[in-house]
Amino acid sequence: MDLPVDEWKSYVLQKWSLLPKPVQVTISTAKTLSDIFLHTSSLLQPEDEMLLKRLSRGYFVGKDPEAPSFYREEGNKKFQEKDYTGAAVLYSKGVSHSRPNTEDSSLCYANRSAALFRLGQYEICLEDIIRAQMHGYPERLQPKMMLRKADCLVTLGRLQEASQTISDLESNFSANPTKEASPCQILQRNVHNLKMKLQEKKNLPETLPAALTKAFEDISLKEENRQISGASSSISLCSDPLKGRYLVATKDILPGEILVKEDAFVSVLNPEEMLPLHHSLQSKWRTRITDGDLYCHRCLKHTLATVPCDGCSYAKYCSQDCMQQAWKRYHSTECALGGLLLTLGVFCHVALRLTLLARFEDVDKVVRQLYDEISNKDLCSPESQNLDKPHNYSQWESEEKDRHVENPVLECSVNGKYENNYNAVFNLLHHTENHSPEHKFLSALSISILCRQLEATSLPAYATGLPSSKPKAAMTPELFADPRVICGMVMLRHMLQMQCNAQAITAIQQTGSKESFVTSSRQVRLATGIFPVLSLLNHSCSPNTSLSFSGTVVTIRATQQIRKGQEILHCYGPHKSRMSVAERQQKLKSQYFFDCSCPACHTEELRAAAGPRWEAFCCNSCRALMKGNAVLRCGTRSCTESISRDHLVARLQQLQQKVEMAQKVLRNGKLEQAIQQLLGCQQDAKSFLWTEHTIVGEIEDNLAQAYAALGDWQKSAVHLQKSLQVVEARHGPTSIEMGHELFKLAQVLFNGFAVPEALNTIQKAEKVLLVHCGSQSSEIQELQEMRSCLLDLPPALTEPSV
Repeated sequence: MDLPVDEWKSYVLQKWSLLPKPVQVTISTAKTLSDIFLHTSSLLQPEDEMLLKRLSRGYFVGKDPEAPSFYREEGNKKFQEKDYTGAAVLYSKGVSHSRPNTEDSSLCYANRSAALFRLGQYEICLEDIIRAQMHGYPERLQPKMMLRKADCLVTLGRLQEASQTISDLESNFSANPTKEASPCQILQRNVHNLKMKLQEKKNLPETLPAALTKAFEDISLKEENRQISGASSSISLCSDPLKGRYLVATKDILPGEILVKEDAFVSVLNPEEMLPLHHSLQSKWRTRITDGDLYCHRCLKHTLATVPCDGCSYAKYCSQDCMQQAWKRYHSTECALGGLLLTLGVFCHVALRLTLLARFEDVDKVVRQLYDEISNKDLCSPESQNLDKPHNYSQWESEEKDRHVENPVLECSVNGKYENNYNAVFNLLHHTENHSPEHKFLSALSISILCRQLEATSLPAYATGLPSSKPKAAMTPELFADPRVICGMVMLRHMLQMQCNAQAITAIQQTGSKESFVTSSRQVRLATGIFPVLSLLNHSCSPNTSLSFSGTVVTIRATQQIRKGQEILHCYGPHKSRMSVAERQQKLKSQYFFDCSCPACHTEELRAAAGPRWEAFCCNSCRALMKGNAVLRCGTRSCTESISRDHLVARLQQLQQKVEMAQKVLRNGKLEQAIQQLLGCQQDAKSFLWTEHTIVGEIEDNLAQAYAALGDWQKSAVHLQKSLQVVEARHGPTSIEMGHELFKLAQVLFNGFAVPEALNTIQKAEKVLLVHCGSQSSEIQELQEMRSCLLDLPPALTEPSV
């Protein structure tokens, strides 16, 4: 939810439509962000704030004292069902509603430690045991938890600590005899077994974890750039009067080479369909697992053991350190505004967080630029966008127009380096002149109310930088006596920057049942971030780089050979393998305000009538490709077949419905029935869809899943190879999509003991995925494990069975 909730958007748009025409014109033609903010905030009425407060109350982010026991009971049910992951998350929800140093908090932590123990996460289990004790875990329950602690320590090889814990446990039994003989006997028997396990562990030779040898692979650049923070020395920052700043290769670059490794300057976790709550127990205490329950709200690390904010139930972190860092830098202000920020959307939240983070950098420089704007330098007008296009600055512009300009730019620090800092973020393009008047009004009114709420609590931000900034007489310093105006102007600037500069932070998540031998993966959007260095890259619908994320860190790798002097290009979303040229052009124009003229668009425009092959139809008579617009004709000269496009589109829609029904049957575990339905869809598709059509590949992929679930690896591999052909035709042989599909095929061949074929596919999958993801990706590591396992098999088991 990037923008505010629909009810608030509709209300604001109606308010805009009812404004007198002169007022609309004043706001629409305002040339500075200060004018837009001040004109809009003057229109703010009490009923506006009342509506937004009502909408905000729908998002319950406080701590409910009755919730911990509810979530603990629900977690216990999952634990009994042996769904330990589900149990851990529900205990975490209980922790998030618990007040610190209460029995509720300690019980939830202790129960979660039991779930983590069953999941084999022993280090984190120990951390939860410590947390339970810190929050006052009842003395009567200590022995059971101490036994779990000792078991963890033994398993981790921390034998001296384990011995001490067992000794303490035995002392506890002696000092506190219980009348209940049976539970005590069970515990003592468990202690005896644990002592035996400890002794066995002591007799084993000490070994070093194999993972340590790979721990530091692929984590840094070979040689860092002196001109650009976090960039390789293989690239350079240039500027051009027409396209602004851009990056070029300073030498030949090979596929897979890391070009940039950058941590987000700011990021906000996406709330993931967190719908407003009604005031019933069922809706207020949700048991559904979301990304907000599984990822740290600061560093985006995946965790089942979140540490909650002490003041709200929404913000959760991977550790006490992350929680304290977030509180210090921004959450101390955001905590009381949780419901309002969820109502106003992610873009508004990022704008606030950026403004709060500015306090920790050079505030004076930002305030001086705001003074410049108010003194009629018109930073919003098109001709003044030189602020964001540094190549036009006379003091730094080269006189040599015929070659790349490699000079210091406005966003650079005093040492001439472009860095990941607030100054770089502040100077990103905000395109105020391109945004619609309605969008500017919605943004400004939302920011105005947010400023009012900040003012009602404790307004931070830019006031701290004012004393050292001396305004000139011609400026209007009286505005800067009001911190709300400063915050409003800056937050509005950031909110308008978001449309063109926000970057989706993604993660690869495994899909399918836990029992499946073959896993599928999907890319999910976890958060929205701002990456100043990544923002330097221009767009291409057929880029030469690929992005991967680890938490809040983005890694940009070359996906093909890039020659010296060639531009480094990134896809903003509309990719030639996912959208037609018309769709891409429309998307880029509406969101990024430019007409794309990349080679992919130019080539496709020349043959636009044919359309993309993944949407093409074939001749029912000779199976050749059909061509045309309203009426399609066979591409074979000797064939006279023709048919209405509308008729084929209607058939396609019917087929899609049948495929969806078969997929539902497959998800319900009715494998034989799903296969029969999918085979029928397959025959239907052959009669009118081109062999590279997306639906053809989807049917084959689903058939492969069904046969794999039945353990028929041979048939699964046959259908997956057909799906692979469709993926390769659409996305290319070196695409990330091809890598994921090869990974699935490797799993199928591995499970079918087709050793030569599996080893060959593993090699192909590795070659593709290493370029896009690096050696630390989970898929690469699993491929390496499969190879090791296959190479260790005795010769008798290596005969092909697929």
